[in-house]
Amino acid sequence: MEKVSIVIPFYNCQYVDKAIESALNQTYKNIEVIVVDDGSSKYTDKINPYLKEIKYIQKKNGGTASALNTGIQHATGEYFSWLSSDDLYKPEKTSEQLKLMKNKNATVSYSPYIVMNSKGEYVRRVKNPSYNKLSFLKTFLNFCPINGCTVMAKMDLFADVGLFDETLRYANDYDMWCRILLKYDFLYINKLLVFYREHAAMGTKNHQEEIALETEVVKERYKHQINEYLLKEQTDYLKNLKLNNFTNNGGL
Repeated sequence: MEKVSIVIPFYNCQYVDKAIESALNQTYKNIEVIVVDDGSSKYTDKINPYLKEIKYIQKKNGGTASALNTGIQHATGEYFSWLSSDDLYKPEKTSEQLKLMKNKNATVSYSPYIVMNSKGEYVRRVKNPSYNKLSFLKTFLNFCPINGCTVMAKMDLFADVGLFDETLRYANDYDMWCRILLKYDFLYINKLLVFYREHAAMGTKNHQEEIALETEVVKERYKHQINEYLLKEQTDYLKNLKLNNFTNNGGL
């Protein structure tokens, strides 16, 4: 029974206790919950009731990527799962995602999610289309369609693609998914397993300019590799089509 390491980066977030509870309440029990305190100065008292049930790591502030990498480096599970300290997992999240990944022999997967407000009230659903590899890569040339907290991946994947880029404070997830997608296929799990919280203090609202700049950096970083991959796939497709037509016409 594989162990899943749920890594929760935490920095001054008032909702961290709710996130921890949702991780500990997973129906799949072979988990470890790793909370990485990225130099918080408040709300650390909310973690105290769970210290006996979690792995709690304190470090100097270095950003989300740094906290995720610290969690990965301290993890003992065969699978990695990311939970932001203001978001929530449904109780069946780990069980459902792991089961489907094993059934499909998948290395990495993601899912749609539910948006909630600061009070935890339902706002809307965000359901991505089920992309094939080529359409997924084309999408990544323009924007990141994946919510990081819906991702589950085999832990040994990081030995191949590397850890999160700590020089990117806001687009480190976009960068990571690009690296993974160039080597692996993402399995889309069409189940709503994560609650994503929108609130006034969230980074995506308060750092929009920085996010936009870093997003352009990532686009430029992988544009050539993605376009090369797309061109190769298109060339291979046309070669196979020509060969099939030749064979079907009796070699004439």
